Amino acid sequence: MMKMDLANEIGRQNTGIKNVTILSMNSTKCSSVHVPEVVYLTVSTVGLLENLLVLLAVIKNKNLHLPMYFFICSLAVSDMLFSLYKILETIIIILANIGYLDRNGPFEKKMDDVMDWIFVLSLLGSIFSISAIAADRYITVFHALHYHNIMTVKRASVILAIIWTFCGGSGIAIIMLFHDTATIICLTVMFLLLLVLIVCLYIHMFLLARSHAKKIASLSGQWNSVQQRANINGAITLTILLGLFICCWSPFVLHLLLYVLCRYNPYCACYLSILNVNGTLILFSSVIDPLIYAFRSPELRNTFKKMLCCWMRR
Repeated sequence: MMKMDLANEIGRQNTGIKNVTILSMNSTKCSSVHVPEVVYLTVSTVGLLENLLVLLAVIKNKNLHLPMYFFICSLAVSDMLFSLYKILETIIIILANIGYLDRNGPFEKKMDDVMDWIFVLSLLGSIFSISAIAADRYITVFHALHYHNIMTVKRASVILAIIWTFCGGSGIAIIMLFHDTATIICLTVMFLLLLVLIVCLYIHMFLLARSHAKKIASLSGQWNSVQQRANINGAITLTILLGLFICCWSPFVLHLLLYVLCRYNPYCACYLSILNVNGTLILFSSVIDPLIYAFRSPELRNTFKKMLCCWMRR
């Protein structure tokens, strides 16, 4: 993907996340896995609509105007960006294949840069949104009595503004410097470091959760029986989201790393040939995330039902 000539990729694969696998057919016996454009368009559209529904539900229900749901909305925006990226990319590839676009034209090159920026923005936004949710859950579990003083709506809004400003600027820098091997390595290392930090945070949180719950119970047994259960439920939800994120994004990040380190190695080349499968995994992540929100949050699930019933009556 990213900054490696849209025209070459169209001629080589006709589909998929572009511009990462530039290998000659003689370099490997493994042929590229083809995923039909209709699959990309269908899954991307479903993911876009599902995450839009999440945003509308949080906006509509004032009971959901809480820091945790703001961070969930941030993750939903990241998923929407990737779905939008995939829709635009697939449409441009289809138009180029039927001759409506010039594969080497200035418009296509500008769109290539824009779509690459959207992709990087989606990746960074997902990483930092999950990190923010992890920090929020940590504060909820271990500083429960002071949570509302520590994590206010205003502070959550400031955190999100900083996250997206940083992601936007970093995305521009990465696209401009993508030909530099160090840039790809830095992106991969940042991805891995943040995941390691989140995993360590969760290990620490679940190891100490029971003992900390007993301390809170001595202060307020009623709070512990109701609120603590809700907080642990939120932590479990994020654990599921984190696991899904790792499963769906890690193969593509590994793809980037192998492309930089050993693209001409036959074994690496075989892995690089399944680029389209890795892209499809990311798409399914954007579809599954909203289902996890709805399944784990009764308040959000009820809001979905009310909104859908209201639209059906119209």
